Amino acid sequence: MTSQSSSSTRNHGRSHDIVVFGATGFVGTLITEYLAEHAPADVRVALAGRRQEKLRSLRDDISSRHPRVKDWPLVVADAASPTEMKALAESTNVVLTLVGPYAQYGRELVKACAEAGTDYVDLTGEVLFAYESVEKYHDVAKQSGARIIHSCGFDSVPSDFAVNFLFTELVRQGHEKVELWDTTLIVKHLRGGMSGGTIDSFRTQVAQTKADPELAKIAANPDALSSFGSGPGGSNQPDNAVVRGKDVHPSIHGWLGPFFMGPHNTRIVRRTASLLADETTSSAAHEYGSGFRYREVMSVGDGPKSWLKAQRLKYGMSAMKFAMATPQLAKFVDAKLPKPGEGPSAEQRAKGRFTYELYSNVRLDGDTQETWKCEVELEQDPGYDGTAMMISNAALALVCDRDRLPERTGVLTPATGLGEPYLERLQAGGMKFSAKKMR
Repeated sequence: MTSQSSSSTRNHGRSHDIVVFGATGFVGTLITEYLAEHAPADVRVALAGRRQEKLRSLRDDISSRHPRVKDWPLVVADAASPTEMKALAESTNVVLTLVGPYAQYGRELVKACAEAGTDYVDLTGEVLFAYESVEKYHDVAKQSGARIIHSCGFDSVPSDFAVNFLFTELVRQGHEKVELWDTTLIVKHLRGGMSGGTIDSFRTQVAQTKADPELAKIAANPDALSSFGSGPGGSNQPDNAVVRGKDVHPSIHGWLGPFFMGPHNTRIVRRTASLLADETTSSAAHEYGSGFRYREVMSVGDGPKSWLKAQRLKYGMSAMKFAMATPQLAKFVDAKLPKPGEGPSAEQRAKGRFTYELYSNVRLDGDTQETWKCEVELEQDPGYDGTAMMISNAALALVCDRDRLPERTGVLTPATGLGEPYLERLQAGGMKFSAKKMR
């Protein structure tokens, strides 16, 4: 799949197909390496950042292993400059941006891409940034034909596609109507590092919510990114719940704690549900259903101490947020966390992996009720190599698979903007999906 020709690339007389903005950072280097290895020869890639010398050094290093990279253009641009972001957006068909925190450095680029009809993918885990993007630029992007797709890495591709894969598999079985009701994603296994950029983004949003009570309300709203006031199934879907396993499915023992990425992932999944529900289709089978409720939790083991472990996880997350919002404590927290641009060695990353299990109570054809399970797994470090694979293939899908993409524009989600062609690329990249009915 990754070797597919880019014959469907739009030709707007633009200089580039993909611009990697922020290419010289740690994850940016992994993405540049991935594209050097997997992008078709006729896909025109450019590397962008603030410093010419760092871009040249990156290109020289990677071209020593992939000679084609020596011909990739370098673009010097400052995220704070509206003029430079406009020029960058107008030079390419797709922008892949890693320059965060996005609330600080992403606004001008989203605006420029929405206005220029340029497709855009990022790695944001910032609810407030995505909210602002939806509010200001969804209609602008729909008018220009741009696909603005946030959260194309570990935030929030596995979550979004776990639900969408299960739903699509049930539709493929020939059911006239598929409704997903109570749906719970369990992080069964997770091994890998959290990038410094992710931590910096979390820190930025904590500061925003502390400074402005209205922003705090938006960040806390489970349906903040949904396209109508209350998402499918209502708004009682807490982010910090401790859940008894057997309440999800009788086969699950012990207790489950909150997942630290859930407050962002859940809002992306609910936006997918709301975008599907907003569309007028010939069959109701194309939307998750009015009863769809979604949450994310994390396995902490199934022994007698699982309740205590889940509670510790819950209050530990709250304590971390409090510490980051308190200047006297933040410096001690920062000293123990990776900085933006830092990352683990190749040997450490090689040990990374994750497994998600999604359980959904399903109603088929308005009558039959069943419980289905979808499993998603990847034998790569989720925050680094896995994320590089995910966002690189999002950009490649926008360039190479354009004729097969969903006919949607605006501020979208991975599932609604990229659909089946992207799923195929994820699978070719090593991500495994499976679905089965539970007894």
